[in-house]
Amino acid sequence: MPIPATWDFIREQPPESRPSPPTPKKWGHTYVSITGSAGEGEEIPLTGFEGRYWPSLFMQAGATGLDLPPMEVRSDTSPNLDGSMYRSTRAAAREIMLPLFLYGIDRYTLRRLKAQLVKALNPLNGPCVLKIQESGLPPRYLTCWYKGGLEGSEGEEHAGFRWMRYGVQLTALDPWYYGDTFHAAEWSFGKGSSFLKPTASLLPLSLSQGLISRKDFPVTNPGDVDAWPIWEVHGPVKSFKLTLGDRSFGITQGAKEAVPGGRTLTVDTRPGYKTIQDDQGKNYWPDLDKAPSLWPLPAGRSEMGIELVPGSANATLRMTINPRYETY
Repeated sequence: MPIPATWDFIREQPPESRPSPPTPKKWGHTYVSITGSAGEGEEIPLTGFEGRYWPSLFMQAGATGLDLPPMEVRSDTSPNLDGSMYRSTRAAAREIMLPLFLYGIDRYTLRRLKAQLVKALNPLNGPCVLKIQESGLPPRYLTCWYKGGLEGSEGEEHAGFRWMRYGVQLTALDPWYYGDTFHAAEWSFGKGSSFLKPTASLLPLSLSQGLISRKDFPVTNPGDVDAWPIWEVHGPVKSFKLTLGDRSFGITQGAKEAVPGGRTLTVDTRPGYKTIQDDQGKNYWPDLDKAPSLWPLPAGRSEMGIELVPGSANATLRMTINPRYETY
């Protein structure tokens, strides 16, 4: 048996005022260029028409590999459980493809453009630096090695008398973008003093102001991923220890000064470098405390611990990082 019901129709009332659509933000074109000889060669613009010859060399639509790098996720499987267990993740080398188009006003111009591009990308001359800059934002740089794509083809779809097309393949062994500027933080510490006052009376006791021991020094990494600091310790410093979480390194053992006066000890924590030496080339690795960990600085704000005992004069601790970014 049907159930009787009524249809209550409510007419929609128009709003008193129409909503205004958002205003698009003015944004210029993205600038892309490539520079050979490890960034020391001639910069070749890939967007826009700049230079003596017009048109010249430019990047077409279809570039790949310019955003987040590929990730390798490691896991373990269990014969008695479903699925897998997560272990770790690392960023793999970034593979890039740039569709480039060369067009000259004559055959001579085309040959000049081709020779310029080949010289910039030839890996025998070192890596090339890919520069990408959005409108109004700082540029980002990616160091790449040429893999292929410039072998050439004389097919009708790939080359003509005054033009040719390439699909250049590059690999960025370091998959992260870098910026123009380095970020640094510096701390200065006053000289130490005697534990006891040099007076006839034993009291009152006066603790030395030279001993620095704090676990909450604020540091900021403006990048998207962790960065590897370069530390500079300017002596005289009797001992020092730098800590982040449960990882630390320093020189706290031994009767002699960790860093003599007038010397500057540089601790380079970057992978591929990992050097600890002063401005005279002396190696300080044997002087480090046991089980040192040259830790990276995570993205964002962190708090690090500094334990430092200055010598008879002012001491300085300086940290420099080159932030790394996920995309341009």
